[in-house]
Amino acid sequence: MIFSAVRLLHEGLTASARQFADKHAVVVEGAPHSYAELLDGALRLAAALRARGVKRGDRVAIYMDNTWPCVLSIFAVLLAGGVFLVINPQTKPDKLAFILDDSDAAVLLTDSHLASSFGPVLANAHKLKSVICSGKWPIPALTGKPSGSVEPFDDVLRDTAPMAKPEAVIPNDLAALIYTSGSTGNPKGVMHTHQSMVFAAESIAEYLRLSESDRILCVLPLAFDYGLYQLLMAIRLGATLVLERSFTYPAQIFNRMREQQVTVFPGVPTIYAMLLSMHAREKLEFPSVTRVTNTAAALPAAFQQQLREIFPNALIYRMYGLTECKRVCYLEPELADTKSESVGKAIPGTEVFLLTVDGEPVPPGETGILHVRGPHVMLGYWKQPELTARMLKSGSLPGERVLCSQDWFRMDEEGFLYFVGRSDDIIKTRGEKVSPVEVENVLHGMPGIREAAVVGISDTLLGQVIRAYVALEPGTSLSDKEIIKYCLTRLENFMVPKEIVFLPELPKTNTGKISKKTLVEKVES
Repeated sequence: MIFSAVRLLHEGLTASARQFADKHAVVVEGAPHSYAELLDGALRLAAALRARGVKRGDRVAIYMDNTWPCVLSIFAVLLAGGVFLVINPQTKPDKLAFILDDSDAAVLLTDSHLASSFGPVLANAHKLKSVICSGKWPIPALTGKPSGSVEPFDDVLRDTAPMAKPEAVIPNDLAALIYTSGSTGNPKGVMHTHQSMVFAAESIAEYLRLSESDRILCVLPLAFDYGLYQLLMAIRLGATLVLERSFTYPAQIFNRMREQQVTVFPGVPTIYAMLLSMHAREKLEFPSVTRVTNTAAALPAAFQQQLREIFPNALIYRMYGLTECKRVCYLEPELADTKSESVGKAIPGTEVFLLTVDGEPVPPGETGILHVRGPHVMLGYWKQPELTARMLKSGSLPGERVLCSQDWFRMDEEGFLYFVGRSDDIIKTRGEKVSPVEVENVLHGMPGIREAAVVGISDTLLGQVIRAYVALEPGTSLSDKEIIKYCLTRLENFMVPKEIVFLPELPKTNTGKISKKTLVEKVES
């Protein structure tokens, strides 16, 4: 017997395509695609990327919805030896331009219906060598003469022969940049190698007890690492991914789940809240589902029993993670009742421990900063050595670096972790990270707003909701609806404040900075 190891992300695809050529790899909005079809299309697109100048280690931006072209693009970039970055399709032009420039992206793979967002960016995207666009042609929103040619995705696939073999890379090479909100207001690129991502996917699949027979639903954006890993795990296992654009139309998703006999349901608390609300009106039941997973904000313990009614045959997993290492810990579903407030223990093959701010070990029951050891830890932040140094610390072994999460936890005597709070200013809402600075910058650009400050307020369902405090210019009159409407045109939906609080003036510290702590205390008192 010849042992075939999977060391690179795309080797999961090539191995599964050899073993399960005719099996459905992905069902996209009801349309099935086999493993053979996925490998052939990815190799064709990979060859096209190489022909357009993509070299080993070059970054390729994927600005797409959860579509078949998006799935092809992720694996094509890897097969070509490149580094993929999936950009949320809600991303507005200014942030898109920043990410393309910051990543030095060589090629943009995108959707024609997003032309109103990417079109204005192309004229100044001088680093792009090519733009390949799926969807309807011609594209009316593309006016003028943007830099670089924009080619139809289908034509590129049709006119390009598959690569004979993947480009040579090794596990230490970068596989992906995953952009997440930063404290400066601009997103930062988390660098993950093939090694870190293969390890994370296999470790998660192990504790979720997944196999090739599973049919995994994904209604989460592939730009969100929780969504991305549903794809990576499915392909690595030879399972089937049932991919939908979103959970916007629940009835459609429910029909798909029944039609496709979905066995794994990954979600975030907002999705589960919607499920429970609908279940209260009309009983829902999905007996085919054997695993329910949750991350992002904590899943309220009160949800547990009702979710068991909806998913009577499912193990329910509570988990915690951060983009910098994908997943930190999970709670065995059999312990959901006895350890209902815990997020569990470290994922297989890793270790976690708590330290004080001075680096001293924390005894059981006391609060400390969570640190993570393992092959899944990021390489660092793209082009940001100072931020990298804040998160990656020297370990106990010479030359080792461990991840300092900057989050506060408690650990009981049995080693179970309990989340206490975040030490940074980043807001986590609906499973997404939001930089207050980015929202504040938009608010400050609205005529009539003199001062603005944004904070996250604890919320049972969303993890946090975004609240904006504003002080208006004298003689100006603005309503909360007008401010929210203004934000909706300039920010992704999950970044738009849910609450607007008007104050005559925002409180300041002795150094003249707005005191957010005083703001919250003032309004809550």
